[in-house]
Amino acid sequence: MAPRWNEIRLAVMLLTRLPVGRLPEPVPPLPSAAWAYPVAGLVAALPAALVFWAAQGLPPLMAALLALAAGSLATGALHEDGLADVADGFGGGTTRDRKLEIMKDSRIGSYGALALLLSLGLRISGLAAAPDATIGMAALIGLGMASRAGLPSIMCILPTARPGGLGASAGGISLPSTLAAMALGLVGALVTGHGLAVLLAMVIVGTGFALTCRRQIGGYTGDTLGATQQITEIAGWIVLAALWTPAP
Repeated sequence: MAPRWNEIRLAVMLLTRLPVGRLPEPVPPLPSAAWAYPVAGLVAALPAALVFWAAQGLPPLMAALLALAAGSLATGALHEDGLADVADGFGGGTTRDRKLEIMKDSRIGSYGALALLLSLGLRISGLAAAPDATIGMAALIGLGMASRAGLPSIMCILPTARPGGLGASAGGISLPSTLAAMALGLVGALVTGHGLAVLLAMVIVGTGFALTCRRQIGGYTGDTLGATQQITEIAGWIVLAALWTPAP
């Protein structure tokens, strides 16, 4: 049990800024924690869910904005940073090397700024459409899990586009870890209350983006993994908002 617990702590350490204490020696290798990425997503979503619950009584958009702000603080905006870097790189680069160079640049460009604006706007409006606080909290937790469940699959299937980065060091994931992450992601999708529709949308969008990464830069990086989390979560919010909105 102790090794699994330490792998969960490592996953939380990798994907959030929440304190988990010092890991005992020997520290688990990074790939061994991949199965627990959805667990880290659950942990990261809890502050957002609690803030959303506490903000009931405020206008829905304001409550959703506060919840997403809490979630971003929990992750250190790690995935948002990846999305912005990928948008700048894919949008501004004309060659593979130039795209990777732009993605390494810490400065944000117009493509990255627009991607962040769209991401926040779509996720906030999706959460604001929740019929009540309980359903919104379940969606935050479920999508937090499901949007991170596909990351091990990408790392297992695609090659690394840039050797030596964090994405490369976390690669080499085993099939059992990938399947375990997928199973936890399925649980997360079910928590939203519309598991099949959410899961289908996230798989389609995630697969399409993975193919785009393969074509654009030859594989994945840490930034593209963060972007994958963002766009699959957005896909989930769009589906939920559509299902929550009553027919005219």
